[in-house]
Amino acid sequence: MERLLNDNIVSQIREAFGSLSNPVQVLFFGSRENCDYCDDTRQLLEEVVAISDALSLSVYDMDTDADVARHYNVDKAPGIVIAAKEGDQITDLGVRMAGIPSGHEFSSLIQDLILVSGRDSGLNPQTREMLKALTKPVLLQVFVTPT
Repeated sequence: MERLLNDNIVSQIREAFGSLSNPVQVLFFGSRENCDYCDDTRQLLEEVVAISDALSLSVYDMDTDADVARHYNVDKAPGIVIAAKEGDQITDLGVRMAGIPSGHEFSSLIQDLILVSGRDSGLNPQTREMLKALTKPVLLQVFVTPT
């Protein structure tokens, strides 16, 4: 199988991952049915996670592991959850990606891994205060199309 990430990209990611301070668990949700990008997404995640010992990958199937997908509110394949990990404890911070993180979304994947590892969103104090005042759940989705 041909690698998706060349040596130059791996080197750049390794340098960026030098700032990883806490373990991160990546959960991949694929499907054997009607999922054009599942195999490529899984391979991409395997290659990225292999770059740092701070990263772990769990692989699930939307059908056979439907209970796990429901637990993490994943309803699309390929689906990715980026969670904090402390020993055996996985803490869901709400970071999700649906679809293959290619093109510009690849840098978002790398940045999300770094942010989750740091356990800090990077939001300024005013934004944090505004978010504390929310009384209802907010669903924020960003849609992109591969070109």
